[in-house]
Amino acid sequence: MAGREIVIEGVRGECYYEKKNVVVGGGEDGSDGNSVEELMGVIERVGSYSGFRSAHRKECLSMVRRLKLLLPLLEEIRELEYYSNQALNSLANLKRALASAKKLLKNCSCGSKIYLTLESEAVIVRFHVVYDKLSQALEDFPYVELGISDEVKEQVQLTRTQLKRAKKRADTQDIELAMDLIVVFSKKNDDRNADKAVLERLANKLELHTIADLKEETIVVRKLAKRRSASQNAESIQQVTDLLGRFKENAGIYEDFLLDGPVSTKSLRKCQSLLIPNEFLCPITLEIMTDPVIVATGQTYERASIQKWLGSNHNTCPKTGQTLDHISLAPNFSLKNLIQQWCEKNHFELPKKESNAFPDGSTAEILEEISSLVYDLSSCQLDVLKEAIFKIRMLSKENPENRVLIAKGGGIPQLIRLLSYPDSKIQEHTVTALLNLSIDEANKRLIAGEESVSAIIEILQHGTDEARENSAAALLSLSMLNENKVLIGTLNGIPPLVHLLQTGTTRGRNDAATALFNLSLNQANKSRAIDAGLIPPLLHLIEDKNLGMTDEALSILLLLASHPEGRNEIGRLSFIETLVGIIKNGTPKNKECATSVLLALGLNNSSLTLAALQYGVYEHLVEVARCGTNRAQRKANALLQHMSKCEHIP
Repeated sequence: MAGREIVIEGVRGECYYEKKNVVVGGGEDGSDGNSVEELMGVIERVGSYSGFRSAHRKECLSMVRRLKLLLPLLEEIRELEYYSNQALNSLANLKRALASAKKLLKNCSCGSKIYLTLESEAVIVRFHVVYDKLSQALEDFPYVELGISDEVKEQVQLTRTQLKRAKKRADTQDIELAMDLIVVFSKKNDDRNADKAVLERLANKLELHTIADLKEETIVVRKLAKRRSASQNAESIQQVTDLLGRFKENAGIYEDFLLDGPVSTKSLRKCQSLLIPNEFLCPITLEIMTDPVIVATGQTYERASIQKWLGSNHNTCPKTGQTLDHISLAPNFSLKNLIQQWCEKNHFELPKKESNAFPDGSTAEILEEISSLVYDLSSCQLDVLKEAIFKIRMLSKENPENRVLIAKGGGIPQLIRLLSYPDSKIQEHTVTALLNLSIDEANKRLIAGEESVSAIIEILQHGTDEARENSAAALLSLSMLNENKVLIGTLNGIPPLVHLLQTGTTRGRNDAATALFNLSLNQANKSRAIDAGLIPPLLHLIEDKNLGMTDEALSILLLLASHPEGRNEIGRLSFIETLVGIIKNGTPKNKECATSVLLALGLNNSSLTLAALQYGVYEHLVEVARCGTNRAQRKANALLQHMSKCEHIP
């Protein structure tokens, strides 16, 4: 078949098309469309976003994490030779959903912190709309037709479960922020009468307490105001500008905030910079340099600008694109002297040196602090060691830039060594710090190894309650890489996860269940999980409704049902009766999961299908096929058809 470019909207003609030129719907910019590789690129790009605004940070990070779980699905689709019309339409729907997610996440990364909080409810609605789009796009995928593996299908199904669950969750921190805003805006007389303590607390929550933060917010609000018409959200924009003015006054910055006002002193400097010799301008900011430094390629940059670049996980020279052999910076004293001489001769006042070097407003001092803390990880003094580990744990929790800097500073090997330190509190802080660091994809590979995974498993077995929970979460994070699934399984990491599932706190059980699901996507690990006695505690989770983990347990059982040993152990008559009860009385999602498990068991053992019929499943399946979730309807119809073929019904 000759290769043709196909646009999904209005596609006609033959049912299948060659893969290499297929596109998946019109692009945002009006282009013909994007390839499957580009859809993967969208997910990778949103994964690189940082600095999510505090009001919606948790929601943003959760969405990014869920989007990354779709990469295995796209990888399998990319390998196909042909796509059907239905597959193309499904990809187009997914593309539109991803575009909406990208736009929302970008706004939450770069938008006004005040405005996003003020409009918090509207933003949450946008998250729910994106969840619906993603869930619907994934639900309608022709998985069987595309030959998607069972493991990937189950991983996508778990993602859909999480998307639906996310719609029901309310973020109490958002409500708290909104309440503070209401208090501030309730001051109707003098706009400076808001209680200073409330303003300070609100500024801290919104991360608008430094001059750099306020400068960045000012720029964003100006752009926001220009995009809005005079009548559109005029009141909200005015509230944003009023509050920003109060924050500035509280920080000791006295200036009129005019959306279309006069050029600031900084802007005047930029206008004058047109006359400044090019060699005096930083290639990154195009502003005159006050502290020029030389990188490995011989290029010169403003120290703060290049540190910000390197702190954002770049290892190349911005101007030449060459990979840097090292990230050491050498002061360019000769150029600095030339700049100072030129300024004196031309009566040009150098801008005051700004301290922040990273997107979150931190300073270059963070580099020195991290270097000092990593050095203290080798200290023989217990109190010094504990303090260093705890501070690294806190820094690694704060933002992505710190995780990169800690790794570049050599912190990961030192932390791995301390996993085996004979002190339970040090172990707890260490494994939690590594959990935080593993959020960064590159760090996952630096952390994963036989020594570190074995030590984490040891803490999972014998550590404090918090250490055990965070060890399970660390294994989950590391197992996102397929090679680590195998490593964790071979190092006997599954039995202690099963034990935590039985004896842990609610959070510990959830961490263990998610880790076990992810590990069980590997075929060899299914056998290990069954041998470790995973099935009985899963059955207990289903029976104990108070734990609220029925869906999680059924999802893992569905994976294990694809293994012969798993089917033999699961397929007891008492469990079949339990499944029938869930199909009768469970939530829509419960019914969907239970029907899926019963179908998997029945297709391999007709006696189990007969047992289900004897327990009265038929009429309940008919009801699910009529008004269950889309997936539940498909599973119920498949099971009813199987029963008919087996002549188990009249």
